[in-house]
Amino acid sequence: MSLTPQYLSGNDIRTLFLDFYTQRGHQLLPSASLVPEDPTVLLTIAGMLPFKPIFLGQRTPDFKRATTSQKCIRTNDIENVGRTKRHHTFFEMLGNFSFGDYFKEEAISWAWELSTQVFRLPPERLVVSVFEEDDETFRIWRDEIGVNEKRIKRMGADENFWVSGPTGPCGPCSEIYYDFHPELGDDNIDLEDDSRFIEFYNLVFMQYNRDASESLTPLQNKNIDTGMGLERMAQILQKKPNNYEIDLIFPIIETVAEFSKIDYHQSDENTKISLKVIGDHIRSIVHMSADEIRASNVGRGYVLRRLIRRVVRHGRLIGISGEFISQVAERAISLSESVYPNLRQREASIKAELQREEANFLRTLDRGERLLAEIIQEVKQKGLTSITGESAFTLYDTYGFPLELTQEVAEENNLTVDVDSFKAEMQKQVKRAKAAHETIDLTVQGSLDKLAEHIHTTEFTGYAAAVTTARIEVLLVNGISEEAAEAGTEVQIVLDKTPFYAESGGQIGDKGYISGDGVLVRVEDVKKESDFFIHFGYIERGTVRIGDNVKAQINTAYRRRSQANHTATHLLQAALKKVVDKGISQAGSLVSFHGLRFDFNCPRALTSEEVQQIEELVNTWISEVHSAKIEVLPLAEAKARGAVAMFGEKYGDEVRVIDFPGISMELCGGTHVNNTGEIGVFKIISEAGVSSGVRRIEAVSGAAILDYLNVRDKVVKELGDCFKVKPEEIPDRIRTLQTELRNSEKEIQTLKSQLAIVKSDSFLKTAKTVAEHKIIVAQMEDVDAESLKAAAERLLQIIGNGAVVLASIPEAGKVSIVAAFSPEVNKKGVQAGKFVAAMAKICGGGGGGKSNLAQAGGRDTSKLPQALETAKTELEKSLR
Repeated sequence: MSLTPQYLSGNDIRTLFLDFYTQRGHQLLPSASLVPEDPTVLLTIAGMLPFKPIFLGQRTPDFKRATTSQKCIRTNDIENVGRTKRHHTFFEMLGNFSFGDYFKEEAISWAWELSTQVFRLPPERLVVSVFEEDDETFRIWRDEIGVNEKRIKRMGADENFWVSGPTGPCGPCSEIYYDFHPELGDDNIDLEDDSRFIEFYNLVFMQYNRDASESLTPLQNKNIDTGMGLERMAQILQKKPNNYEIDLIFPIIETVAEFSKIDYHQSDENTKISLKVIGDHIRSIVHMSADEIRASNVGRGYVLRRLIRRVVRHGRLIGISGEFISQVAERAISLSESVYPNLRQREASIKAELQREEANFLRTLDRGERLLAEIIQEVKQKGLTSITGESAFTLYDTYGFPLELTQEVAEENNLTVDVDSFKAEMQKQVKRAKAAHETIDLTVQGSLDKLAEHIHTTEFTGYAAAVTTARIEVLLVNGISEEAAEAGTEVQIVLDKTPFYAESGGQIGDKGYISGDGVLVRVEDVKKESDFFIHFGYIERGTVRIGDNVKAQINTAYRRRSQANHTATHLLQAALKKVVDKGISQAGSLVSFHGLRFDFNCPRALTSEEVQQIEELVNTWISEVHSAKIEVLPLAEAKARGAVAMFGEKYGDEVRVIDFPGISMELCGGTHVNNTGEIGVFKIISEAGVSSGVRRIEAVSGAAILDYLNVRDKVVKELGDCFKVKPEEIPDRIRTLQTELRNSEKEIQTLKSQLAIVKSDSFLKTAKTVAEHKIIVAQMEDVDAESLKAAAERLLQIIGNGAVVLASIPEAGKVSIVAAFSPEVNKKGVQAGKFVAAMAKICGGGGGGKSNLAQAGGRDTSKLPQALETAKTELEKSLR
């Protein structure tokens, strides 16, 4: 029987897809982070990306089949968002994968079964594409699945042949399209017509290896990689005109519309575009922030900042002048938190980040408005009637001022904007953006680029000195070049030379002060852009001016901490190679003033004994006081000597080598202790997995150990006071409490089950007889799943030959269902597992079990009466 409800929410679609493949032996895996393991990719852009090492033969999987719902970010065609029916920056890709297991026939058969039987898409509305040379796939679709060959379209390699790169695994693919207008017939089908067709499922058959000469040879292990767009399937099943109006996105748009007092459905096209852009981008923003991406001017941080600024700009276009993003973000979090709980867990930091970025950008927009007023005045004074495209682009590029807003203000002043020359400037920017892989800095770096020809790059003196006299070469306020800045201002300063270490190689930037005649700037961070060191600080007193001669001085206490932690990181890697596996390699690191974090490639968790050995070995090296030997060598010579390089890191012709002879030799530009004895002591805090095949060790060393011990001591004292025991007695006290709690829980569960059994006895009077079988279908109030099961088993024991189906709502948003069937009922072909699974689908859930006893659950409590009524009808029909 099928109990699939007619309306499916986005969450229903996700659950049905994952359940379908889980039931077919696929390992259900959680979504990977939007920050990929792959160093060649900025963000997770596809559902298969987490499995790329497996497909490339770099890693052996622990399972042959997998299924996921993978969150993805793509911004390569961001200008299409809101303008087409289904372009997104954030989307979820539902996928099923085979690693040398099943191949074309199963993948195609299951894709068709899922589409037509689970999602109930009419076969006559589906069209499939195949690679033009892939006769095998064409035959399977036509002869085994039964698709009319007129609705099987052969496509070229550009559309239907997947490659991983110039060489490597590759293969043909086949796509399933939904036809919105089948009445137009099967002749001359054009799958490029997106007003008629939408591709929703892509099946990639990885069956060849391509060599440098482009020759194809069959792979020994053939793989399957598929992707179904969740938003696209939701558009189809929810019968919406575009992806933005589905239940995964439209509530966000409604929130924005309410905030701006706009009726979406009554709005003009431009207003709808802005609402769609905000709805889409907010989803990207909250998920990126939840995955610990921070807004910045480079890399994925730039992508996040760009999205936030686009939201602010489109908010302006629909009349929102103040801050609003964090309030809309709350709606996006509430929509997705049941599937991605890290959204709610990181709610405070997400909202704080958005409020900070929005406030900063609103100030930038205010400057843009002032500049536009000056441009308009100048145009009028010259007797012109149009603002140049170059001026309009400067407003857009430097100040984030939308062209539409510039046009609106110009029109109010009886002026126009040269849109053609604006578009020409935009095209130049697009080319620059592509060349920079979307890491263009629109503020700080942009200003530095303009000033670079007039200033020298920063000379770093910090390896040998803690204090340097220097000259202020660049002064920026919020990324904009200024001649002077007064006390109370946050600034970015570039000096001609500096002792401050700039964040790189995992080590954070130094703290300290820049001082001069009546001037004091507190430096909180230092970053490196190209060859310039940018000091991020706050003017505590005086006025800072371009050209001032100043004294730059680092905080030596903080520097000693970072040096100790950085050298400890090198010793830790050496110890890992010695204790665990010499093939271990670094996958990332963080060296701060308060501790260190070291990520490394390892397929398994370390044992407690290994962790202890590593810690002891590092402390042994510290106590032996090994001196550092630091040299600058040609890269080839350094590697020949055995220096360890960071995978994916780019090195120049000459490199700095940090060598503790006999222990560790690494290429590193960071700051280090003169000898290991300066570290003092080393303590591992934790060892855990962070992603597939990557482990993380967090540790502290040197002065940071005291901070760590103080926190631990405080916690121990509080626990001792709470339990009224000595510190050494705390573990025993906790174990006693755990035992008491488990015993209490067992007693409570026994009482609940006994109470449920007593309550259920009243259902014996309502048992209905069908043929020789008795049927009980009923709802119990406030009964948990275990008690429900005990009651069902007891009722079946009493009635003997029959079927008992009990359901309950034990808490808000949760449905529990249990079915207990006698052997006589099973002989009629009615299986408890399939029966409750079908019921649960009505309630937005799933489940299963044995033929005689099964449990299931759901989330939509309002559908429980419908599920029970359907169950009763189906039982009576099946047992007659």
